[in-house]
Amino acid sequence: MTEPTSSAVREEASGNRRLALLLAMAMFVLVVDTSLMNVSISAVVRDIGTTVSGVQSAIALEALVSAAFILIGSKIGDLFGRKRAYVLGLLGYAIGAVAMTLAQGLTAIIIFWSIVGGLGASLLLPSMQSLIHGNFEGAAQKKVYALVGAAAAIAAAVGPLLGGFITTYLSWRVAFLLEAVVIAIVLSGIGLVRDAPYTGPRGVDVVGALVSVLGMGGIVLGILVWQEGGESVAAILAIGALALIGLVVWLRRRKRQGRPTLIDPHLFRSKIFRLGITQQMLQQIVLGGLMIALPIYLQMVLEYDAMRAGLSLAPLSLSMFAIAMLAGKRAGRRRASSIVRVGFLLVTIGTGVLIPIVPRADSGWSLAVPLMVAGSGLGLLVSQLNNYTLGPISEERVSEAAGVNSAAGSFGLSFGLAFAGAIMLATLSVTFTNMADASSVLPADDKQRVAQALEDDAEVMSNTQLESLLVDQPDEIQDEIVRINTDARPIALQVALLIPLLAGLAGLSNSFRMMRLPEPRPSGTVGGLALG
Repeated sequence: MTEPTSSAVREEASGNRRLALLLAMAMFVLVVDTSLMNVSISAVVRDIGTTVSGVQSAIALEALVSAAFILIGSKIGDLFGRKRAYVLGLLGYAIGAVAMTLAQGLTAIIIFWSIVGGLGASLLLPSMQSLIHGNFEGAAQKKVYALVGAAAAIAAAVGPLLGGFITTYLSWRVAFLLEAVVIAIVLSGIGLVRDAPYTGPRGVDVVGALVSVLGMGGIVLGILVWQEGGESVAAILAIGALALIGLVVWLRRRKRQGRPTLIDPHLFRSKIFRLGITQQMLQQIVLGGLMIALPIYLQMVLEYDAMRAGLSLAPLSLSMFAIAMLAGKRAGRRRASSIVRVGFLLVTIGTGVLIPIVPRADSGWSLAVPLMVAGSGLGLLVSQLNNYTLGPISEERVSEAAGVNSAAGSFGLSFGLAFAGAIMLATLSVTFTNMADASSVLPADDKQRVAQALEDDAEVMSNTQLESLLVDQPDEIQDEIVRINTDARPIALQVALLIPLLAGLAGLSNSFRMMRLPEPRPSGTVGGLALG
């Protein structure tokens, strides 16, 4: 009896180790996906014949879909099974990756990568957290949470480098194909997963779910429509804002009636929780703004390929990873609120220093020091905000609170991506037009035509590409249009960087309010539930 029992124990332990590794692989793909897209913008634009603004919209939309549906995704896992939601989430991501491998136009990318992939992420994160909790216990559970968290941190750190290398020396299509292969490997071990049954209330707040999607979607989609020159922008933004206000009213009313709510509005009675999710959102606005404006700048202005763009962004991602790991271990008795304050201060300084450097930079390495400063600040924020936000929440409600925290962060990321990108491209358009109108070289009857052409095309062209397009024009016209192109783009980036700068200043201001509150005691389950 002893030998079979011992063999069964060893087999179970081996299976659990494999499952832990597969969960870490799933998280790695989840995090590395957007980094890969960011450093491949110019290659995607060139290969499928689209625009920078179109690809930027696809990136922002993917983050928006994930944010808008993550709370609904959690409820779907509760009602229909966490294992089933986990599989559907992986399949959604796989569909997005395969679509990127085969895509011949922007429409396919938006439908399959942005929307289907975003829905996959909204199912994957909540179900993964529940399955870790249901498949591991005690010390083993903590180790798996640590392993999956480390996989996310490593993916964030090496994502730009890995994506840049594969895109430059192979193809961005190969990189997304490798994502699909990793997901297939993860799915091959699905038999190791035990479902984690849900025993709570099974009521569904359908109206709350729809209004939350309408609110977050209206705000970000309004920005994207404005970026693309669409109509009814104010109406879309107003619908989004009114929907968010209506959501608050609806949740309070449902709570008073004792009926199921999408999220418990009583969570927001905690000042610490309110401040925490606000800071989480501001942190992600900073990150989203930097991670859309800088790759576009590096590939548009400095004409970097994906590898050189990834290397130029490495000081930001690697310093964020290193400081997050170090601060998590060495924080000691220091107040989380004081570390958050230092984090936002460094983010603000780093971003502020970038703004005057941009027009003078002739290399990505000119940005290295301010990017390290900003990355160090983001690392401090990553190390503290989850524990701070969820610390005062009781254990039976911490899973729901973690979902709200993840949704706030994802919404902040999508807002930062959309708003910084939209401001950058709108500034390009206005600056091109004004510079063309002020030119003493361009013929008067051609100025409007040139301004319109620059508005449509210069955003996706390097000077080298622009020169080849203008080869039939007189030399003085070529030189003048290239000069306008050269002078306008750094100005646009400077304006775009104001978005993460203002978010950093808002976070710094909030940190002083945090300092006036008592420090929360971290919950023992927070580390695992804050995977998103």
